[in-house]
Amino acid sequence: MSGIWLIVFVALSFLELATVNLVSIWFAIGALASFVTSLLTEDATIQIAVFVFVSFISLVCTKSIVKKLRTKEIIPTNLDRVIGKIGMVTEEITKLDPGEVKVDGKRWTAVSSKKIHVGSKVEILSIDGVKLSVKEVKEED
Repeated sequence: MSGIWLIVFVALSFLELATVNLVSIWFAIGALASFVTSLLTEDATIQIAVFVFVSFISLVCTKSIVKKLRTKEIIPTNLDRVIGKIGMVTEEITKLDPGEVKVDGKRWTAVSSKKIHVGSKVEILSIDGVKLSVKEVKEED
């Protein structure tokens, strides 16, 4: 039975190396523990129990590390940096025709679901290709 656990360990290790994400490392660790157990006892039930237990424990112990590796902070690029900023309309924007907005020292083509007049302040909602999606910001008195 130890040969089977060794084959399972090697197969899972190759599977882990072939993938980009962590997929089978926990099961490979469990198979390695079962291989060592198979050298001590011939009872297949104990070997399978060790495989399941060690795989589960290794998964639980490494869960926080894996979570940190998978979550990546999104850093705004030059384009994303204008989202949320306030710009000034330089060419009228209508529902059917895009206009122009100056934001962060640059001129952008802008679209909106409502008509916005020249000189109005707008907030940048999103970027779609080279067009900004904007909404008018009402000035407070």
